[in-house]
Amino acid sequence: MAVDDEKIKALLHETKVAAKTILENVETGRSILIVSHLDADGLSAAGILGTALKRIEADFRIRIARWFDEDVANQIAAAKDCLTVLTDMGSGYLDALSRKMEAQPLVILDHHQPLGEADEGFVHVNPHLFGIDSAKDLSGAGTAYLTARELSERNVDLACVAIVGALGDLQDKHEDHKLGGVNTIIVDDAVEAGYLQTETDLLFFGRETRPIHKSLAYSMTMFIPGITGEEDKSLALLLELGIKPKKNDKWRALRDMSQEEKQKLFSALSDYLVSKGYKSDTALSLLGTVYILTHEEPWTPLRDAREFALLLNAAGRTGKPSLGVAICMGDRGRGLDEANKALEEYRQTITGYLRWLEANPDRIEEMESIYVLHGGEAIDEKIVSAISTILSTSMPNMQKPIIAYSVIPEENTIKISARAADPLTKKGFNLGEILRVATERHSGSGGGHNVAAGGQIPLDQKDLFLRYMNKLVKDDLQRLENDGSRDHTVL
Repeated sequence: MAVDDEKIKALLHETKVAAKTILENVETGRSILIVSHLDADGLSAAGILGTALKRIEADFRIRIARWFDEDVANQIAAAKDCLTVLTDMGSGYLDALSRKMEAQPLVILDHHQPLGEADEGFVHVNPHLFGIDSAKDLSGAGTAYLTARELSERNVDLACVAIVGALGDLQDKHEDHKLGGVNTIIVDDAVEAGYLQTETDLLFFGRETRPIHKSLAYSMTMFIPGITGEEDKSLALLLELGIKPKKNDKWRALRDMSQEEKQKLFSALSDYLVSKGYKSDTALSLLGTVYILTHEEPWTPLRDAREFALLLNAAGRTGKPSLGVAICMGDRGRGLDEANKALEEYRQTITGYLRWLEANPDRIEEMESIYVLHGGEAIDEKIVSAISTILSTSMPNMQKPIIAYSVIPEENTIKISARAADPLTKKGFNLGEILRVATERHSGSGGGHNVAAGGQIPLDQKDLFLRYMNKLVKDDLQRLENDGSRDHTVL
């Protein structure tokens, strides 16, 4: 395992402390308030902890927030009759929490870069504190799972939900698009318990549920110009390659294809992308490790862990996060039907935005050191992070971070979503720290990971922020080029 065993032991010890704190509060009859983020990782984390608490008959409630800010901190501080557990959020606001939660119990199960000092009365579990890469080695859902596992061995079945959260957080950054680091412990738990199988395959949307041409047309892995969103052209490509889309008048799914057919399709897509100006290895992002949840019904979106994660993101980003939490806690009835509708809405929305960008290429501005996606009011702030992620893997020969933003007119605010390519972060580039500095300088807040970050600032600060962000990125990359440091911090 890439992560040092001593670091893992220290992390696991802290999860025991968190579990003990939760159990002690439950035993005294105190209510538990879970507050989590609305993305797939946050919803998975909330679902894991909610299930674990339900199993010990705890009194608990779950609240989902689109981001952590002063209002959320104030509401948590006002809930004085309970133990608050923050999942997939909180580490970036330690000073504010320490001020507002003085003498109140708090457990933080997060993986974002910590900022400030936690009150000594807090229990703070975060891989960063133990020198573990939280962008690819452990997610918020994983931190919640390791804590739930300490609450009861029965909770080993929740390892699959943690895997969904990690994939939703794009932590499959190890060789062959695998989960690695501490996530390996979670994968091993799920495999050994019989809940998970893995194999190498094409990473298309709807592997279990969609006709092949629709899986290709609506893949969320990357944007393929002329293919993404184009069912007719996707179908034509299959026919041109001699791949039959139907068998006995029934549409075939990706899972029905032979290895020879998959290789033929992959080679064709690779050649096509090169012809469009992409690097020769770009198509490799379409191939990787597939995580199959064996206790889920075949031909459903929950069978493939990546599709499960997309369903959760859809629920959160279309204003239905409670559906996502319910699915993670075992709802396979009406809640799943509603979530599937949200997934279809989300898929169509993403495809519509990508087509809009293809028709309006001037919306992506190349500055000296960054790309800027000017989403304005045209891109919903709940969707901009998904768009920035797709663009970060789809722009040919991308060597600069991409800063995407959407305007929230009723709040006079812009929502920012930033992504950096892996080659930059391997040099020591830390996008989360740079975004934190830039947003705070312009009356906002932000942060995240070295490869992905987000934040918000007042609308009237937008232009100044973008110019300053461009300068910070330029200066930081220049320093890293000059001194080769992997430990540089922006000041």
